[in-house]
Amino acid sequence: MDDTLRSLLRELESFGVTNDARAGAREQKMLNITPETGELLALLVQSTKARRVLEIGTSNGYSTLWLAEAVKAISGTVVTVEVSAAKAEMARRNLERSGLSPWGRQEVAEAGRFLGQQPPSTFDLLFLDAAREHYSDWWPWVQSVLAPGGLLVVDNAVSHAAEMEEFVAEVRATPGWRSLIIPIGNGEFVALKPVP
Repeated sequence: MDDTLRSLLRELESFGVTNDARAGAREQKMLNITPETGELLALLVQSTKARRVLEIGTSNGYSTLWLAEAVKAISGTVVTVEVSAAKAEMARRNLERSGLSPWGRQEVAEAGRFLGQQPPSTFDLLFLDAAREHYSDWWPWVQSVLAPGGLLVVDNAVSHAAEMEEFVAEVRATPGWRSLIIPIGNGEFVALKPVP
């Protein structure tokens, strides 16, 4: 990682903390991942050679930068989906500033609609960090869009364990899927799609 990107990530970390402390509504918060979670995502992408990455919940693009930098090293791409046009615009500017735009594609859309329009086995890794109340509704599409042997990574598995409980149980009840919770950052729920 070069110094320019490292500096931008530090700037966005600071902005996220300051912004979220003063924001009243959830929609106004950035709710960024932790730097440790960013490192974990980068390691997972590169170690599994996940060249086709999908992120649901872009916010201001902080996590997108980690993913884009990781896929750049393995000649991949990241598609990131954000429902808020204002946040998507912030992310677009941050991707441009980082020089990582060629490795990222943004979609301003409702995630369920986007997922439902994707062909099967389109992505090698899916990072889910959005409105948790929709995860169970999205589960059939999440299963479909992930390639066999693909990874699902879901943020906030420890910090919002009660809100994640139903979804985690649903994934674990799905035949063939293997999963665990990694206590890094806000806690990452990682699940592996079975290979037939």
